[in-house]
Amino acid sequence: MRTLCLLLSFLCAFATIGKAQDNFQGAWKSSHGGVNSVLLITPGYFSITTYQDTSFIDTMGGTWKADGGDDVAVKIEFNTEERNQIGWEGSVPLSYADGKLTTTQSGGQQVEWTRVDNGDAPLAGSWQITGREQNGKMNTITPGARKTIKILTGTRFQWVAINTATGEFFGTGGGTYTFADGVYTEKIDFFSRDNSRVGASLTFKGKVDGNSWDHSGLSSKGEPIHEIWTK
Repeated sequence: MRTLCLLLSFLCAFATIGKAQDNFQGAWKSSHGGVNSVLLITPGYFSITTYQDTSFIDTMGGTWKADGGDDVAVKIEFNTEERNQIGWEGSVPLSYADGKLTTTQSGGQQVEWTRVDNGDAPLAGSWQITGREQNGKMNTITPGARKTIKILTGTRFQWVAINTATGEFFGTGGGTYTFADGVYTEKIDFFSRDNSRVGASLTFKGKVDGNSWDHSGLSSKGEPIHEIWTK
């Protein structure tokens, strides 16, 4: 229940949704005992990830939306620590003060979160892969239960591959990014499939046209990729 308690206490640190939902969007971080926690909040989607040095520990996330009054409706789409929580839905009361987030975990321990960015950037939002080039042809990927999502704030990113129907988790990675003059660069802070990739930087060509992002370059394995992502 640790990750769910973390989520609920985190959400309970928000202010009234009608007044502050723009204020808490972006990236937040917390460190305790050498363990790093990162929270990414974009319009309609969130993730919470913990890692230590080069080792990935766990991640969870899903959708959220204003539920009227002072509540937010949450649905868990992935949780690597407690898979039985996938699909959990509920409404959570909100409170937020002085531009700070403070959570109370089970046992009463309080954790203070420090803002990393305010989520303001051309690529900020949640994206889903909808096209991938193979043998010179761009093939459409129809959104469904099995999906790959990329969550970006102003400076941080995370991708996650999941199946919401079966609860399967296929992998995740994340870290910091920059995007300028058509060049998108990632620096990896955690990677569930291969810890040796932590610290690596990957550079891609990128073009955003409305809700479509054309993304091409070499993958972490050095293989050419050309993808279309859609908000």
